[in-house]
Amino acid sequence: MNNATSAAPWLNFYGEVPHHLEYPDCSMIELIGKTVEKYPEYIAYTFMNGSTTYREFWRKMQEVARAFRAMGIQKGDHVTVCMPNAPQTVLSFYALNYIGAIANMIHPLSGENEIAFYLNDSHSVAAVTLDQFYGKFASIRGQVPGLKKLLLTSVADALNPLMKLGYYLTQGRKVKPVPKDAPVVWWKDFLAAGKGQADPFVAQKGAEPAVVLYSGGTTGKTKGILLSNLNFNALAKQTWAMGHGFTPGDRVLAVMPMFHGFGLGVSIHTMLVAGACCLLIPRFNADSYAQLLKKERPNVIAGVPTLFEAILRNEAMEDCDLSCLKGVFSGGDSLSVELKKKFDAFLADHGASVRIREGYGTTECVTASCLTPYNKEKEGSIGLPFPDTYYTITKPGTNDPVPYGEEGEICLRGPSVMLGYVGHPEETADTLRKHADGYTWLHTGDLGVMDEDGFIYFRQRIKRMIVTSGYNVYPSQLENVIDAHPKVRMSCVIGVPDAYKMQKVKAFVVLQVGVEPTQEVRDELMEHCRRNIAKYALPYMIEFRQELPKTLVGKVAYKVLEAEELAKLRAEDAAKSAARPQEGFAAEEDDAAQPQAR
Repeated sequence: MNNATSAAPWLNFYGEVPHHLEYPDCSMIELIGKTVEKYPEYIAYTFMNGSTTYREFWRKMQEVARAFRAMGIQKGDHVTVCMPNAPQTVLSFYALNYIGAIANMIHPLSGENEIAFYLNDSHSVAAVTLDQFYGKFASIRGQVPGLKKLLLTSVADALNPLMKLGYYLTQGRKVKPVPKDAPVVWWKDFLAAGKGQADPFVAQKGAEPAVVLYSGGTTGKTKGILLSNLNFNALAKQTWAMGHGFTPGDRVLAVMPMFHGFGLGVSIHTMLVAGACCLLIPRFNADSYAQLLKKERPNVIAGVPTLFEAILRNEAMEDCDLSCLKGVFSGGDSLSVELKKKFDAFLADHGASVRIREGYGTTECVTASCLTPYNKEKEGSIGLPFPDTYYTITKPGTNDPVPYGEEGEICLRGPSVMLGYVGHPEETADTLRKHADGYTWLHTGDLGVMDEDGFIYFRQRIKRMIVTSGYNVYPSQLENVIDAHPKVRMSCVIGVPDAYKMQKVKAFVVLQVGVEPTQEVRDELMEHCRRNIAKYALPYMIEFRQELPKTLVGKVAYKVLEAEELAKLRAEDAAKSAARPQEGFAAEEDDAAQPQAR
């Protein structure tokens, strides 16, 4: 039986989820405006013990919009937002949409050269960032002639007077002061300049561009993904419907970052469209997350598998009551069957009536486009396509569908699929392809299977990519950075399996003739990496080699290095198993209490 593109067998398992949804032809902020009208006194977001209602959010957003217009930002201008999850990030994102500008969202821990690339690639005329990241922007200012304005804010700008004092006495003291003569615009002055400005609202259609997110696409080379208002609005409607059982006023713990499609599209936009409350978390660790769950009692948590692994390992979670949860969602990386079983058991043991549900998607469709349904599971499956989203599996390298149960490339179409890659028309054409059915399909570069019920199973990536703690890392880009160091002859970067991060980054380096492989050289290379590579993508280890294995055509055989590392891990696991007591209840208890870490 062939999975013909017109067929949608997954609809038989939707239960109460509607098969089709309506998507208003408007901007993101216009759709949220309808929510503000319905629930003006509901809490839109909280931040460090402060709460903001939808009515107040709208007022503040308009204030920021007027300030951007006073700064000279016009419809179609690109503005880079390099911020953690904070009120200024939310306000800037939607204020730019309010005036028809395009928000270019990037990771605040990006390396200096990465920031320069993002600014130049997007032709950003302005950028918004925290005072603590000023040094990065100052060092590359000469490399980005198109950047006219740099807007600086501080965490303190979002706090009440008491919390602000506490911040300055603790975390604020660690922030290096910005020079008084720095060519920047401070948040307070920025807002003041917007007072008295006329309402700068610009009406938009759903198909108009609104956001740029960065990813490696199907080739592994970083590119800007241009997304429309419709892409985000459709995702919001689809996610809320597919999530099932949620109501306006529900609270989501928003720890996924806003530069990431998962964090921005699901934890923020979906929730604000639906009248829910976003608990903004700028940074967290396992211990603080446990305290947040206990204190805030959210109804929804969403994260990458690493987050759920950390929760399982955290002793502070032992007495945590999770009966408040209506939904637990995993995305950003594959959720192993073993981890799902463990976390489902953990949820049940802590009073939750729900189980973890896995999603799948790519930044080319904002984030998720497929989710485990609320009423049925199949072991190993990533679930069913969202309403109005269609999946097909094709023979790799072709547009030809394969039969149910046969592995091929995952392709999809629907209202959340991107407009294209910024400045890369050839790659856009290679990724968005018109099939024989007349529809344009997104080729994901991932291998998977669809069964006869329409359940999707992810197998592996066609493209070479490392996923660490839910972040995509592209080895070729890291190799380019490392190879640029004068003491390096060549390098190879691989992902090493890790029980916590899923994969961690390791670099193999061959040094130039005459350079000794000392710890001093290793430290020098690591410092070089820190200046040019985002923190989450840094190698955990640099191993020096005399030579690197090669394929028959002379390319570095990275798969050989991956196999070597995997063999080492298996040998270590075997040694640990041999050293454990083989009998007795106490030994089993000890195993349960000590999660194995590689």
